[in-house]
Amino acid sequence: MTSQTTIDTTGPGDSAPVTPSDQPPAKGLRGHPWFTLITVAVGVMMVALDGTIVAIANPAIASDLGATFAEVQWITNAYFLALAVSLITAGKLGDRFGHRQTFLIGVVGFAAASGAIGLSDSIAFVVTFRVFQGLFGALLMPAALGLLRATFPAEKLNMAIGIWGMVIGASTAGGPILGGVLVERVNWQSVFFINVPVGILALVLGVVMLLDHRAENAPRSFDLLGIALLSAAMFCLVWALIKAPEWGWGDGKTWAFVVASVAGFALFAFWETKVREPLIPLALFRSVPLSAGVVLMVLMAIAFMGGLFFVTFYLQNVHGMSPIDAGLHLLPLTGMMIVGSPLAGAMITKLGPRVPLAGGMAATAIAMYGMSTLDTETGSGLMSLWFALLGLGLAPVMVGATEVIVGNAPMELSGVAGGLQQAAMQIGGSLGTAVLGAVMASKVDSDLPANWKDAGLPELTPTQLDQASEAVQVGVAPVQKGTPEAVVTKITDVAHDTFISGMSLASLVAAGVALVAVFVALLTKRGENAEAGAGVGHI
Repeated sequence: MTSQTTIDTTGPGDSAPVTPSDQPPAKGLRGHPWFTLITVAVGVMMVALDGTIVAIANPAIASDLGATFAEVQWITNAYFLALAVSLITAGKLGDRFGHRQTFLIGVVGFAAASGAIGLSDSIAFVVTFRVFQGLFGALLMPAALGLLRATFPAEKLNMAIGIWGMVIGASTAGGPILGGVLVERVNWQSVFFINVPVGILALVLGVVMLLDHRAENAPRSFDLLGIALLSAAMFCLVWALIKAPEWGWGDGKTWAFVVASVAGFALFAFWETKVREPLIPLALFRSVPLSAGVVLMVLMAIAFMGGLFFVTFYLQNVHGMSPIDAGLHLLPLTGMMIVGSPLAGAMITKLGPRVPLAGGMAATAIAMYGMSTLDTETGSGLMSLWFALLGLGLAPVMVGATEVIVGNAPMELSGVAGGLQQAAMQIGGSLGTAVLGAVMASKVDSDLPANWKDAGLPELTPTQLDQASEAVQVGVAPVQKGTPEAVVTKITDVAHDTFISGMSLASLVAAGVALVAVFVALLTKRGENAEAGAGVGHI
């Protein structure tokens, strides 16, 4: 086990290095662990909520600003690209300049960008400020983990990360519900304006509550070439994943970006062995538990984000629910993540991460298998069972994998470790959506012609079949105006049955990914550097 020296850079008096065991209890509010947790939770809630709340507003934005479908897609893609590409570099900035300062800058920037989007009168401005949201969100997220790592003692860190994970899970799952209410009852701008008062609250709390702790041997220089190479490699990878559904997985442009990404990562790895203070010391990955934690986070996000992507279409387009009703039907998932995350933190503290992580991924695999059995007649009770099991399975993984990654990194790299954790989740979510989307598309393309013919419907031209397939992939029946009611019923039945077959196969693939993650979880163990996280505050 290691002992890490930290420096208090915000408190009064002497700022000489002190070891965690020598640090006196925090006096008052500043630096108190639980007040620190509340503060970072408010900021993180803003970013997590924005990941899903905006999707509900997209149709209203398109209608109000006259945007095309491709332009509306960029409302999501621009944010995701900026966030994913910047996370690790942003974590390094926190390690260099202090996580408190980085967190506060991220909060102010994210809230300001949100307000600017609400005031925008063109889709170009919306997309531009979404990029700024992603950049400032990237500053905020790793800094939050760095602050928790520095403030909480080892025996309480899992519980803190559990509550942190609960906030992220609840915000992510609650986004569609809140977004639906705001768009239906107020306007689409309110979806962004809501971040302004939340950001002000987080800023005030941060100024009053947060205490900055920097490792004595924190980095003092910047690996600019490393940042450029990693950013380029991440951009090419994420861009390929975003555009693959449009271009096709076999298209030369898709593979050109994939190859460019691999080459970028290879050059980055080579350069990191040469520079004096690398962006990511490759020795970090000699830790098998840390590497396993990163892989586990990717696999969890593939199964979760990819599988859940189709559930929203299933609820709204197959069962005909409104966005608010669909969000309410996902409450069992949200509720189990809210309840399960702190419990998972306590369990991991007692047992270590290996058993809870493996058990969580096993429960996730069973839940995804159960979701593969959903059909057009499935009732709310059975849906709720599988959604609840999924939330219960995800909770220990969100908490445990995060602790494994951050806890096995040295204190001076806690920001980079937080960036790795978040980047792994973002890339996994993108992979899940892209890969499972390809599985869905392939199944629909394969089954739709025969199902259409078997229903006795008029034969479609190749162009019409392609258009129908695109609609069916999201659960929409490709019905033209003026179609007789009896034919509409047949087309709807074919569309929904074909969509269900595609969703079932995608869910089975997600279950397989989760099953692989069970074995990866067995390689994890408690953070070797966890003692470095013992903070100055009393609990």
